[in-house]
Amino acid sequence: MMKYKNIVFDFGNVVGRFDGNYILHQFCSSEEDYETLFPVLFSRWQELDRGTIDYDQYAKDCEEALPDHLKKACRSFFRNWADFAHPIPQTAEFIHELKKQGAGIYLLSNASTYFADYMRKNCKALEEFDGIVFSAPLKMAKPEPEIYRYLFRTYDLNPEECFFIDDLEPNIEAGRRLGMEGIVFTGDIDAVKKAVGF
Repeated sequence: MMKYKNIVFDFGNVVGRFDGNYILHQFCSSEEDYETLFPVLFSRWQELDRGTIDYDQYAKDCEEALPDHLKKACRSFFRNWADFAHPIPQTAEFIHELKKQGAGIYLLSNASTYFADYMRKNCKALEEFDGIVFSAPLKMAKPEPEIYRYLFRTYDLNPEECFFIDDLEPNIEAGRRLGMEGIVFTGDIDAVKKAVGF
């Protein structure tokens, strides 16, 4: 018997892989280019996730800050990086199994407006979710309590009936302070299944 009525997933490194090093390397022709691009492109990433800076404007600002020979790579990165946030197969399978057992499935993820739009249109795993909360459109982000309260309020969820899976301890702790138990995901689906009584 499942201990929880609803399972809440983070996206990055839970539903899909997010490895900035790997992703950026797909747009670089040399390690030298990577070393130049990385500090520029990722300097304000948390603000993109929180929606406090505009995605397109940030992309332009980054391009202007780079030497001419890297401007094309920068444009390509900001248009296409989400293609490399590949789904994690064992998580997708677990989501499908949970749905068959009648569990509520929800997403609570820090993500830019671009990534939120892209994944809503292109991520098949998200089609099984009962509710989706991405941070940037709301101009709030984990681990701030407001975004957790937004999830609970919007989908009429009791935190004590929810279990949260995230790859970052501060995000799990923020949920616990509001009554939602959780686990830091390290790639071990069996540990998650044990924790929720699956």
